[in-house]
Amino acid sequence: MHHLDAITALFDAVLHSVWLLPVLTFLIALDGPFPVLPSETLLTVAAAACFGTGDVLGVVGLFAAAVVGSVLGDLFVYSLGRSSNRVLRGAGTKEDGLGAWVRRNLYTRPIVACVGARLIPGGRLVSTAACGRVNLPLRMFLPATAVSSAVWSVYMLLVGAVLGPLTKGDPLLCLGAGILMAGITAGGFEIARRVRRRILARRAAAALMNAADTAPAPVSL
Repeated sequence: MHHLDAITALFDAVLHSVWLLPVLTFLIALDGPFPVLPSETLLTVAAAACFGTGDVLGVVGLFAAAVVGSVLGDLFVYSLGRSSNRVLRGAGTKEDGLGAWVRRNLYTRPIVACVGARLIPGGRLVSTAACGRVNLPLRMFLPATAVSSAVWSVYMLLVGAVLGPLTKGDPLLCLGAGILMAGITAGGFEIARRVRRRILARRAAAALMNAADTAPAPVSL
């Protein structure tokens, strides 16, 4: 029991620390080129705690930190994409899937492309790297990343708002709920990706069969 109380006190101190927003901003920015950091989970946990306790200023601070960190990270990945930096490992260059969709829409609908990709796991890296690789002008990239960052931040805070009344601001409950939501979201998108891949494979196989059926028979001499 004492160990549980100590852990609860530790998480409560972290969520109410003056370093929370700067560290969160840094993690979200770094999550751009390295999308394995728990920045989204930390943001969700902090948002659930703020909504659970009715901390309006805390919610505003989290939104600002999320937007600033997101834009800074996007600009970094964008610059890496323009220089074809190996850190990206080919992100945004595939000829099919999300990367191809993003590149098709970048010049005509950059905001739609960035917002749409941002709400998909791994889409932030793909979209921002693609913007850099196709040399999308900075005057077009900045509004796109600003809007996508704001939309993503609102989405994450809404998740926290849903979890807030359930956790009542309890640090451990917020942490558990944040991890659970992250797992559910990632699992849902992975299932959708696999289903889509199977559908495309079946369509491709059907197209090949139709092409074979309609091909003219060889003429015997």
